[in-house]
Formats: sequence, C-alpha cells, structure tokens
Amino acid sequence: MKKTVPYIVNLKNNQNISMVTAYDYPSAKAASEADIDVILIGDSLAQVVLGHEDTLSVTVEEMLHHVKAVSNAKPNSLVVADMPYMSYHIGAEDTLRNAAKFIQIGKADAVKVEGGSKRKDTIAALVNAEIPVMGHLGLTPQSKNMMGGYKVQGKTLELAKKLFEDALLLQELGCFSMVLEGVPSIVAESISEAITIPTIGIGAGKFTDGQVLVLHDILGMKSKEYVDAKFVKRYSK
Repeated sequence: MKKTVPYIVNLKNNQNISMVTAYDYPSAKAASEADIDVILIGDSLAQVVLGHEDTLSVTVEEMLHHVKAVSNAKPNSLVVADMPYMSYHIGAEDTLRNAAKFIQIGKADAVKVEGGSKRKDTIAALVNAEIPVMGHLGLTPQSKNMMGGYKVQGKTLELAKKLFEDALLLQELGCFSMVLEGVPSIVAESISEAITIPTIGIGAGKFTDGQVLVLHDILGMKSKEYVDAKFVKRYSK
C-alpha cells in the first residue's frame, strides 16, 4: 500500500513513524521493502554522496536528479524532497517554481522546508498551492552559519518557548508533520504532546512521534571527514 500524507498524519499517537534518507533507486527499493514510512531525499546528499562540507552547496538540479532516482523505485513509502538552501529564500514565486519541479518532475509526494516564523509566507504559499509541507525546527543545518555551527537548540527557557511557538505556527500554516532536530528531549516531548501533527525526531530524544536517520550514518558509509552522530546505532560497517 502506498503511504500518503493523511496516512502519516493518522499515525500520530498510533504508531511510531520511521523515516530514513535515500538518494537513489536501490536505497529507495530497500527502504520500501523494509516498510519504512517516509523516505527523505535530504540535502545531506551534499555531504554523504557529493562530498561537500555542508548542505549549503547542493543545488536544486542536483537534488532533483536524486529525487527522480528515488521515485523511479516506486516505493510504498511517502517520498519527501528536501528543498535546498536558497531554493525557498528569495520569494514565493521562486519557491513555488522550485517546489513544483520536485512534485511534477521528481514525482515527490511532499517537500521539506527548514525554519519557523521566518518562513511563514513561504510555507503558506506552498500549502496554498496544494504542495504538502514537512516543517523542520531546531538545529536547521542550512542556518549553521547563523547558529555558529551544529549546536543543540532550545536549551534556555526563552529559546525553548520560541521553538514551541514556531511548532504551533507550522501546524497552523498547514504543515502535515515536522522534523525536530538537535533539541532537548523534554522540549521535543512538550511540543509533541501539544500539537496534533506528527513530530519526527533526530537527536531529539525518544518522545517524538517518529525518528529519522541518515542512511549513511546507519550503515557506516561515510568518509573520515564526516562526524559521527552520537545518537545513531550503526548496523553495518
């Protein structure tokens, strides 16, 4: 059975959601056969496949190539395309044009966008265009220069409150789910309990509605330059 946006939303409070990154036909096939709920073609493609230092270097064209490869596998999993850096930062028209490529040409089921209140108009435009949106709060890698690196977010009461407010906003804007990355477990738990859409955690504790991991982290398929994620259990070397 092909998993849809309503299917994923209905997993809230019923079943832990599984999400994994995949970047090509064989990894998408494997994820589908493992009954993974969501496949994310993440902008982590930049680091684990293309060898860049961070996610800021990957382009829409590069992402689209890999979204098409994943979709060619015809997975039963919901297919979500990460919108890369600067593909949704300039304006609504530019955002919709780029997102449409992932849906029309790449055959993705949804897109993922990083950020909270700063992305209010962006997310609203996507939802109004009938493009399902997965939000992403906390440690947002595309903002690493503003954050001063890859650091846990929401550690103070003030910052935790801002995350909470952003989560409520994303829900109000019509996001069907959201990733919570690199936030304290208690903050992720509070957000997950307060909103009605699923939360999918990465480095955010065990109390989210699901978990997402990078395939290359799980399998140990990484270069020496790529830093190990402390929260990942490796299943192969």
